Amino acid sequence: MDQLGLVHAYTGDGKGKTTASVGLCVRAAGRGLRVLFCQFLKGRSSGELASLEKLGVTIMRMQDPEAQVKFTFQMTEEELNESRRQHAELLARAKAAAQSGAYDLVVLDESIGTVSIGLLEESALCDLIDHKSSGTELVMTGRGLPPALAERCDYISEIVMRKHPYEKGVQARKGIEY
Repeated sequence: MDQLGLVHAYTGDGKGKTTASVGLCVRAAGRGLRVLFCQFLKGRSSGELASLEKLGVTIMRMQDPEAQVKFTFQMTEEELNESRRQHAELLARAKAAAQSGAYDLVVLDESIGTVSIGLLEESALCDLIDHKSSGTELVMTGRGLPPALAERCDYISEIVMRKHPYEKGVQARKGIEY
């Protein structure tokens, strides 16, 4: 393949960061690339994961994805510690995969957001970037891109929310938002 190994960040407060990364997975899988989609934070199953699996994309999630059903401000200290442990374990598995050379594209969905809310150490994500296989393209998504991660990116796309139906009380809809 042509020059793999760059680092992307899809960040900002707008809707579409995961959707953009899923689109890249679809494109890569369609061209025969080996793709890993690693999902942080999100607990419920989503339409995009079902679609990616049908395309042969490897999916990696927390051992107990349903454990992440609360916002961090709703969690007890015990729940926060368990969530941190599960996210660190997931990042360790993702790091091993990114270092292995077994994947052409690795997506770390909501990894930036996980750092920004304190469930993952920024240094651990920086370490993954610094030690990934040179031929592995890496995509991170989420709000709150810190400078140390931004410095390591070749692409940064910021998605801005200008208007959203949630502001009018419209809840997330199956097949549209998840």
